[in-house]
Amino acid sequence: MSYENGRTGGNVLIAFGLGALVGAAAAVLFAPASGQETRKRIKDFTSDTLDKAGDFAGGVKDRMAGGFQKGKEAITDRKNMIKSAIDAGKEAYGREKERVEHEGREEVV
Repeated sequence: MSYENGRTGGNVLIAFGLGALVGAAAAVLFAPASGQETRKRIKDFTSDTLDKAGDFAGGVKDRMAGGFQKGKEAITDRKNMIKSAIDAGKEAYGREKERVEHEGREEVV
């Protein structure tokens, strides 16, 4: 999905996610709480965010690996189709050459 201004759906989703993170961090920092409680919230928030980011990155890596594998398979399939077409062309050429040579010999005799 691509918008007129060049933004894609993925970019919009990333921007939305970053906005949510900034908003959550601001809520933690500005919420009335003691320093110790705020530090604990920040630590927990950071830990949760890092875990989620790691999961997200792992998912992206898995999807990319799957995409690369599909692309590799598609290229291999196309390569095999082209090789088969070339082999069929060579075979047809050989048969036609033999036919023409055979007809030429019959005309001479």
